Amino acid sequence: MTGDIETLETLSTDYKESMPADLRETKSFDWYLEECYEDPKITRNAHQRVADMFDYYGTTYDETEGVVEYLLASEDPLNDGENTFYGRVIHQSIHEFVNKVKSGARRLGPERRIKLLLGPVGSGKSHFDKQVRKYFEDYTLREEGRMYTFRWTNLCDVIQDQDPADDTVRSPMNQDPLVLLPLEQRQRVIDDLNENLDAPYTIQNEQALDPESEFYMDKLLAYYDDDLQQVLENHVEIVRFVADENKRQGLETFEPKDKKNQDETELTGDVNYSKIAIYGESDPRAFDYSGAFCNANRGIFSGEELLKLQREFLYDFLHATQEQTIKPKNNPRIDIDQVIVGRTNMPEYKDKKGDEKMEAFNDRTKRIDFPYVLSYEDEAEIYNKMLSNADVPDINVEPHTLEMAGLFGVLTRIEEPDTETIDLLSKAKAYNGEIDEGDDIDVKKLREEAEQKAEIGEGMVGVSPRFIGDEIAEAIMDSKHRQRGFLSPLTVFNFFEENLEHHGSIPEDNFEKYYRYLETVREEYKERAIEDVRHALAYDIDEIQRQGEKYMDHVMAYIDDDTIEDDLTGREQEPDETFLRSVEEKLDIPEDRKEDFRQEVSNWVSRRAREGEAFNPQDNERLRRALERKLWEDKKHNINFSALVSANEFDDDERSAWIDALMEQGYSEAGAKEVLEFAGAEVAKAEMDD
Repeated sequence: MTGDIETLETLSTDYKESMPADLRETKSFDWYLEECYEDPKITRNAHQRVADMFDYYGTTYDETEGVVEYLLASEDPLNDGENTFYGRVIHQSIHEFVNKVKSGARRLGPERRIKLLLGPVGSGKSHFDKQVRKYFEDYTLREEGRMYTFRWTNLCDVIQDQDPADDTVRSPMNQDPLVLLPLEQRQRVIDDLNENLDAPYTIQNEQALDPESEFYMDKLLAYYDDDLQQVLENHVEIVRFVADENKRQGLETFEPKDKKNQDETELTGDVNYSKIAIYGESDPRAFDYSGAFCNANRGIFSGEELLKLQREFLYDFLHATQEQTIKPKNNPRIDIDQVIVGRTNMPEYKDKKGDEKMEAFNDRTKRIDFPYVLSYEDEAEIYNKMLSNADVPDINVEPHTLEMAGLFGVLTRIEEPDTETIDLLSKAKAYNGEIDEGDDIDVKKLREEAEQKAEIGEGMVGVSPRFIGDEIAEAIMDSKHRQRGFLSPLTVFNFFEENLEHHGSIPEDNFEKYYRYLETVREEYKERAIEDVRHALAYDIDEIQRQGEKYMDHVMAYIDDDTIEDDLTGREQEPDETFLRSVEEKLDIPEDRKEDFRQEVSNWVSRRAREGEAFNPQDNERLRRALERKLWEDKKHNINFSALVSANEFDDDERSAWIDALMEQGYSEAGAKEVLEFAGAEVAKAEMDD
C-alpha cells in the first residue's frame, strides 16, 4: 500500500470541522433575540430559506434562453459533478420551480400552493427533488442557512402532573423561537428586523405555538403571574436546528404505506397511546407529532407519486396549502411552515385533472413540467454520467455510441413537424444546435408548434432514459461476455431492437414507429461512420490548415474587390472562383448563397483577430467540414480501395495506418477494425462505382 492513510484522528477532526460549532450548545432566548437583530435572516420562513439556498450555491444566466441555471443542479459542487442535470428543458423546469419558490418567499401566492412536478417516468423529477433535499441539509449546516428552535426545561418544577420523562421537551414542530413571543410584541420585533433586512422579501411570522407548547406556556405564565421574562429565562433553551431527512427533521419524503387504506394520521400525527394513561386522551401532551407534515415543518415536504393517493386523502392538503395549517383528529389545529412539493406521472395527472371533484385540489397546485431531454448530445451526457458513476468494466465506448443512443430517445419524444421543409431527424439536429446560418430553420417556431400539437407538452412522452441506460448496461455486459473490449453503436442498436417490446412503459401502438426511428438512427450512424473512415483515409491536418488559409486569402480578396498574389508566379490575379466554389460546394452552398457564406466566415475570422486568436479552420465547424470533404476529393484517387474491402489484409501497412488514424479519433483497435468493415465497404463501393 502506498501513499498516506486515513487515521481516526484526521477523520474525527474533519467531521468536527464540518459540523456547526454551536450544534450541541444551548442558548438563552435573550441571546436569540440579539442574534435576530444581528442577522435577521435566521428567522426566515421555509420558502425564503429554500429560495436563498438556490442562490447560495451559485447561478449562471443563459441570455439566449432567458434561463437562470442553478449550480446545485448544473454542476453539483457538493459531489464534484456526480449528480448534474443536462438539457435546456430541464434547466428551464428548474428555473420555473425556483421562481415559484421565490414568489412564495415574497408572499405572492405560491407559498400556499403545492409545487407539482409533472413528467413521464425517468424524466429526472425525483432526482431533482432529492437533490434539493440534500442541498437543504447542507445549507442548514452552514452559517448562511442556520436556523434555531427551542426546548422546554424544568417543567416538573412547575407542572405537578408532568411525567419526569418529559421534564425537558423539544418543540414538537421545531418552531422558530420567535413564536414564543405574543403576537403584539413579536410584531414589534419583526418590524425592527425588516428595517435591517437586506433581502427581496420581508420577515413575517403570525404562527401560533403548537398545542403542546401552548399548554406549557399557559401553565408557566399562570405560575409566574404572566411574567414572560421569567418563563423564557427559567424554562426555555434555544438550540440549533439542522435539517436531516434520515431523522425526519425539516425534511419528509411521504408515500403512504397502503394506497387502498390510507390514514390521515400519516400526515397529521396521532394520539400517543403510551401517554394517554399518564395525561388522558384529550391532553395535548398525549399527542404524537410524527405525521409527515409535522416532520417537514420549517423545511420541505416531498410527496412521492402524490396523485396516486385517494381523493379523500388529498383533501388534507387543502388546509396544509391554503391555510398553512393541519387539523389532526384528536388535537387542535397546528400551524405549519414548509415548501410542499409533489411528484406525479402522466396517467395519474390526467385522471385527477378530469375529476370535477378535484377542482379545489387542482386549483391549489402549481404545475412544473419535467419533460425528457430533447437535445441528443445532452441526453448522451446523462448516459456518460451513468457510466462515470458506475464500476464500468475495462471497455472502450466507441465514438457516436452514446450520441446515437440519445438520438433514438429524442426522436421518440419530439413531435413530428408539420412543415414539409424539415423532417424529424433535421428537427432533432436543430434542437441539438446543429443549425448553419444559411439554414432556414426557426427553432423557436418549431417549439411553439410542438407545444400546441402535444397533448400536454413536447417531451412528455417517448422512450425513457432508463430504458436506454438499461440497454447500454446490457450491451456492455454482453460485450464483456463475448470478450469484446469495446461497445459500439451497432451492439447498442441490436439491444434496442431486441428489447423494445419487452419494456413495460412503451405502448404497443408505438412499436412500429419506434422501429422506424431506430432505422433512421442506423442510417445516421452509417453516415457518421463513413465520415470517420474518410477522415482516417485522407486526413492531413497540415494540408487542412494550408487549404484553409488559402481559402480565407481568396475570400478576403473577393470581399474587398482586390487581387491576390499567385503563389507560383508572384503575379497579382483575381480571386480563384473555381477554388472557392470547390470548397463551398462541399457544403451544398448554392451559387446564390456563396456571398452570405463568405461574409459569415470573414466575420468569424475578424472576431477571432480582435480577440487575439490565430486563424485555425478546426475551430469553425462549417469551414472544417468543407475543407475535409475537399481534401477527400483531392486524395481519394490515391487510395487503394481494394485493400479497404479485403477482410484478410489487416496486417497490411496501409490498413494499419488507417486503423491508427481511427484510434486517434477515439476508437479502440478492435472497434476501428469493425468500423472499417462496416463503413469502409460502403466508402469503397461508392468510390469504385464512381
